[in-house]
Amino acid sequence: MALETLLVKVKTALSNSFDSVPPKLLKKKPSFKAKPNVGVLAFEIAGVMSKLLHLWHSLSDATIVRIRNDAVNLEGVRKIISNDESFLLGLACAEFAESLRVAANSVTRLSARCEDPGLRAFHGAFLEFADSGRDPNAWALSGPKETESKVRKMERYVTLTATLYREMEDLTVMETTFRKALNHAEGKDQQKLYELQQKIFWQKQEVKDLKERSLWSRSFDSVVILLVRFSFTVLARIKVVFGIGHCVPSLSRTLSASATVYPSDQNPNLEEGSNVDGSEDLGLGLGLGLGSGFFESNSKLLRAPESTLGAAGLALHYANLIIVMEKMIKSPHLVGVDARDDLYGMLPRSIRWGLRGRLRGVGFCASDPVLAGEWREALGRILGWLSPLAHNMIKWQSERSFEQHNLVPKTNVLLLQTLFFANKDKAEAAITELLVGLNYIWRFEREMTAKAFFECANSNGLLLNLPYKPS
Repeated sequence: MALETLLVKVKTALSNSFDSVPPKLLKKKPSFKAKPNVGVLAFEIAGVMSKLLHLWHSLSDATIVRIRNDAVNLEGVRKIISNDESFLLGLACAEFAESLRVAANSVTRLSARCEDPGLRAFHGAFLEFADSGRDPNAWALSGPKETESKVRKMERYVTLTATLYREMEDLTVMETTFRKALNHAEGKDQQKLYELQQKIFWQKQEVKDLKERSLWSRSFDSVVILLVRFSFTVLARIKVVFGIGHCVPSLSRTLSASATVYPSDQNPNLEEGSNVDGSEDLGLGLGLGLGSGFFESNSKLLRAPESTLGAAGLALHYANLIIVMEKMIKSPHLVGVDARDDLYGMLPRSIRWGLRGRLRGVGFCASDPVLAGEWREALGRILGWLSPLAHNMIKWQSERSFEQHNLVPKTNVLLLQTLFFANKDKAEAAITELLVGLNYIWRFEREMTAKAFFECANSNGLLLNLPYKPS
């Protein structure tokens, strides 16, 4: 009876410690209106910060040089997307602008909670800065030192808030485990319950400390002004990198000349006598429409033309198809009849028709090793330029899938490096060629294997028929 009484007392005390809050704490807790701290929205804000930071790092000198020298010069990009460098760089600019627009929309929603009316007017000021370059609030950061300081501050906030999220999850698991153990506790479990209670206590202290140091305890105004200023700075950086008017002079000085995509004095699309810094010259050099808003023009540029895989909704499907064929081509001897039938089932009608036309009149014999070698070489060349686009398509899609958390680090794969803007007819012609070649080397491998088994069987049969000669 004494043990049962003790357990009842422990359950009651611990239940009260979890489910109730002392009246004193309730009196001291400030109201939301009096001090609008970030609170649980810290995790959403950390996601927005993470996106802005990723954008900023994607616009570094090294990354821009890679885009200019490597991304737009990929063989696959030139073959089935475009060989117009100006158009490809315009796609890169448009994707950066679209990513910033999405992040800025999140900042707009957060700014509505601010006490400062100037911050609540962020959306209009941001669009004005994008279209005309006017920044009456001087929100764009003024120099590299100030920018680097803000970057470090935001990175620290993102790290602390991500850690807080994990620690709060761990605390929830501990409390759930404790309650379950408490309901089935016996005398011998008292020590384990006590140890778990102590762990919960220290975990709460850790969570409390992280809340004070992370975004959780910051006010909306202090956090949003950081997001607002960095949004302006990222936009200014995009304009500097891609040679669009209205750039911030201090940011221009931080960018090496070798990293600019189109320095203003080398822009091939600028008309003689045009003023790069004039408001009417927005978008010159990258084909952005005059008279249209900055973000509107870039959004239009990202709409896939009707002739592309993106418009047909086939980019991701074809990427998976190419990767499956790539594995089969590397190891045709491991491909079974069922796998071959599954591959055929993945083909859309247009490719099936093209494949039937290519295979019409082709014999069933595939025993020429020279022809098989030629096909392997040809398939290797096609995969050499087509496969990178397919793998990039998978990476690009996975990074933007719903399951990916906002704080997950991202790579620098751009849409122009994928199959999204690929010409549908050219892509299907290349895929059909891969299928024709795969069909030959697959049949060649099967015929060679069958021949080897046949010769082995005959050899064994001859040995069995030899006359027995006793020693």
